[in-house]
Amino acid sequence: MNRDEVIEIFRQAGGYLEGHFILTSGLRSPVFLQKARVFMHADLTEKLCRALAERISEKVAGPIETLVGPAVGGIIPAYETSRHLKVPAVWVEREGGEFRLRRFELQPGARVVVVEDIVTTGLSIRETVACLRALGAEVLAAACIIDRSAGKADVGVPLVALAEYEVPAYPADALPPELAAIPPVKPGSRGL
Repeated sequence: MNRDEVIEIFRQAGGYLEGHFILTSGLRSPVFLQKARVFMHADLTEKLCRALAERISEKVAGPIETLVGPAVGGIIPAYETSRHLKVPAVWVEREGGEFRLRRFELQPGARVVVVEDIVTTGLSIRETVACLRALGAEVLAAACIIDRSAGKADVGVPLVALAEYEVPAYPADALPPELAAIPPVKPGSRGL
């Protein structure tokens, strides 16, 4: 699956939004990729995650024991991708502001891949990797449906992206005039 096919799935599901958006990173953007609109359609989610599983299989060497999704955005793609890789999926969630593996256990040395929905700065993946390493897991890579940074985000491990789609993102104090003229909306899930 190529980038245009991935973006077309977002458009088809009504998940390609244009306006003025506050991303979970705090940056501002004229485009928001609303994965929740895609994830409400099992058939579209299955297409994306099957293709992501194939990409992970091509790029990650050796066996994978578990996929780990950062809550909230990574839970569905980790689960659906795990179906195609035939491994379990678990998730980390925030407790006291930090990611914790609250509902599951991993054996020390467990070979894991973090699966995220969309990467902009890579913060959620970096936080997940730190959590997993503290538990003794071997984090082989991270994977995402869309890398908005087009390979620029440092996630602390190799990043496997189904599609790279660079969309401009700006600090709130450095907006272009056409974006500053539109009231911002914050549709993300950081903090949940």
